[in-house]
Amino acid sequence: MKTVRVHGYGEVEVLKYEEVEKPEPGEGQVRVKIEAVGVNFIDIYHRIGRYQGSLPLTLGQEGGGVVDAVGPNVSEVRPGDRVVYASVQGSYAEYAIVPAWMLVPVPNDVDMQLATAVMLQGTTAHYLTHSTYPLKQGETALVHAAGGGAGGLLVQIAKLRGARVIGTVSTDEKAALARKAGADEVINYTQVDFEAEVKHITNNKGVDVVYDSVGKDTFEKGLNCLRKRGYMVLFGQSSGPAPQIDPQSLNPKGSLFLTRPTLGHYTADRTELLSRTNDLFKWVASGELKVRIDKTFSLAEAAEAHRYLEGRQSKGKILLLP
Repeated sequence: MKTVRVHGYGEVEVLKYEEVEKPEPGEGQVRVKIEAVGVNFIDIYHRIGRYQGSLPLTLGQEGGGVVDAVGPNVSEVRPGDRVVYASVQGSYAEYAIVPAWMLVPVPNDVDMQLATAVMLQGTTAHYLTHSTYPLKQGETALVHAAGGGAGGLLVQIAKLRGARVIGTVSTDEKAALARKAGADEVINYTQVDFEAEVKHITNNKGVDVVYDSVGKDTFEKGLNCLRKRGYMVLFGQSSGPAPQIDPQSLNPKGSLFLTRPTLGHYTADRTELLSRTNDLFKWVASGELKVRIDKTFSLAEAAEAHRYLEGRQSKGKILLLP
């Protein structure tokens, strides 16, 4: 089968499109014939070595397709089932081995590309708004990168929770996408100081929660946008790692809370995983949640997909199609 691997960390040139043996599923495992692969910033972090694994490493943590073969003691799925998954390394390939309990059945009324596109970013947006900081009716959330794939889903789900959403973006084009997703206020932080704008919009009260996937460029000002006892939810670092801070600095800013969650801790068992994805697929099927696929590339074009994502050009989900 064809796959995309890295044999050493670095720029996009380290991505190698190559042929390897088709893997066989072991106990509790399933082989999935991949139809669509989600491209995410964590793939870039793995490529450059910010998060390291055993080399050579097949990139990708999100995929969708059809169950091709099952190993011993698998009861969750059968050959021929349409499934998606996230948080399993090795998706940049024509086939992938996935623990059976992590496979989510795709309803017949949901397109496979849409199901793949919503899986990782959608479950992330779900746990952030329902569990990490459970938004309540009338609360105000600041969502950074609100015009991107994850940000657009986060805005929509926050609105489903009844929240007021202030979104930040880097271009006027992304501002239009954030408004289309439902953001009540949109700030282009390349044109104005988003901290000052948020304070103006909230009459200096501050927001209840900041959902920050950007990191270095937004983190410190984001802390200043929070109300007393507000929550900084740092869940990504697309601009680079957030600066280290003295925990004591959270005190004079209003006894703030800071958390750095990750998806795996919020989909820790099959019951929790299916609870989140059932909500997502219900919203997608009903039209309450719009999933925007921005661009697709062939598996052999993985380097181009990474360039596109790293260039902050993405206006929705990027998929590889084996």
